[in-house]
Amino acid sequence: MNALFTTAMTLREVEPCVYEGELDKRWTIGPKVHGGAMLALCANAARTACGGPSNGLEPVAVSANFLWAPDPGAMRLVTSVRKRGRRISVVDVELLQGERTAVHAVVNIGEPEHYPPGGPASPLLSANPVVDLMAPEPPDDIEPIGPGHPLGGLVHLGEGCDVRPLLSTMGPGTDGKPPMLQMWARPRDVAPDALFALMCGDLSAPVTFAVDRTGWAPTIQLTTFLRGLPADGWLRVVCTCMEIGHDWFDEDHIVVDSLGRIVAQSRQLALVPAARG
Repeated sequence: MNALFTTAMTLREVEPCVYEGELDKRWTIGPKVHGGAMLALCANAARTACGGPSNGLEPVAVSANFLWAPDPGAMRLVTSVRKRGRRISVVDVELLQGERTAVHAVVNIGEPEHYPPGGPASPLLSANPVVDLMAPEPPDDIEPIGPGHPLGGLVHLGEGCDVRPLLSTMGPGTDGKPPMLQMWARPRDVAPDALFALMCGDLSAPVTFAVDRTGWAPTIQLTTFLRGLPADGWLRVVCTCMEIGHDWFDEDHIVVDSLGRIVAQSRQLALVPAARG
């Protein structure tokens, strides 16, 4: 089998600093391309424009504005290096389909978190809530998204990677507490990498499921931090929010690897789905 996520992130340079890629139907929510997959593709274009991952540099912060929702298919990514620094470079990326820009991203390229040889193997301080909440691997009774799954007709990412949501965290809440959606994910036939961790920063179903708003919730702005490179194995994702308004809601993701390290964090602003009539 092909490593489907690796294939989805593949870019071809067609002009200096201009690349072509493709996100097919495996990387869609409903009929439209998944925002996290587009953010990861923008991050890869910026990384490539700065010399690729072979130099140890990765997209440590990606701030993406979504202008419209493209269909699956070919895409063009135009990059412009705004700064080349000793520790951080800054790259503008526009993701286009046809002549229309779908995503404008600003990407900071640098070295993610590392621990010095002989130094401590843990952060100086961490408030990571995920390790006490979720096991490193999904329990046997947590089914992957696919044919017959309650989310299978909407979330097509299950065709490209293994995604296992804890459905009990996704229904309307009855205790008045903020939602805390949980899921496990990993790519197929390859270890998770920096780009997959970034995509997982937009992996969860909208937190508006907690208030029975389950329609289209378009993301307006999404910022994701790559805190470290993930170890092989499952990634654990916890999704929370501060407030769901009548028009807007926020959504935060924490992504933790099999060793219990935070590898990605994100925050987005999105529109609340309309109430069902």
